[in-house]
Amino acid sequence: MDWVKSFQNAIDCIEEHITEPVDYDRIAGEMHISGFYFQKIFSILCGYTIGEYIRNRRLSLAGRELVSTEEKIIDIALKYGYDTPEGFTRAFTKFHGAPPNAVRKNGAAVKYFAKLSLSISVKGGSSMDCRIVKKDSFNVLEKVETHSIVDSENKNTIPDFWTRAHSDGTVKTLLEKTYDKEYIFGICYGNTPTDSKNFDYSIASLCEDGCVPPEGFRVSVVPARTWAVFEVTGAMPDAIQNMWHRICTEFFPSSEYQPTYEMDIEAYAAGEMNSPDYHSQIWVAVEKR
Repeated sequence: MDWVKSFQNAIDCIEEHITEPVDYDRIAGEMHISGFYFQKIFSILCGYTIGEYIRNRRLSLAGRELVSTEEKIIDIALKYGYDTPEGFTRAFTKFHGAPPNAVRKNGAAVKYFAKLSLSISVKGGSSMDCRIVKKDSFNVLEKVETHSIVDSENKNTIPDFWTRAHSDGTVKTLLEKTYDKEYIFGICYGNTPTDSKNFDYSIASLCEDGCVPPEGFRVSVVPARTWAVFEVTGAMPDAIQNMWHRICTEFFPSSEYQPTYEMDIEAYAAGEMNSPDYHSQIWVAVEKR
């Protein structure tokens, strides 16, 4: 996979259909990955979500049309996905700093939000603690929830899931049942088989064969795979987010490996997560190019 070219193709797809409802499958198809993984990579590389990018591009284009054409404001609003003049006015004013009628009548300045053009510069001189590990299949006991990628809802719902897991006894149960108490896992399974806008995410621990899951839990088998295992040191969530950025901008563009996009695992050790010495890991299932 040409990482940069395929990502740029996906951006071009967004731009070609900027006035249409967002089709995550069509966009992600340009990279031959799921909608979930495209959104995840997009946010890591760009620092904002696909939804934010599309919203800002639409408002930028709407502002340009407002000052350069005679199109009615309501028609411009409808073109760029706003069903009501009130909704368009609120969004337009927040983005441009002036309402549409002021821009049209008084020539108020509008902001420009440029189309993305991806360029990854791979630089040497910095080390990354990564091991390539071939691992047999293993069992996990897990509590699973389905999360939505629409409007990046998962950025809020997954932290909420972890908060509840600590308070409702989920984490305690996982630690009681596991034979290896070093890590608790967060596992992203990608899109569900029948719904490209949702994906399963679990909070899990290792378990023995024959483990009987308590009510509300399940036992799953993580298949034998080759994993790129990245060691992370630093306070959460910044440390792990920074490592994800380095994985996407340094490791995959320059290594002989590429992700399989089946699942990824974040492993969290016991300890104070706000500590600068806190330890965690990122496991990414990979294959050679």
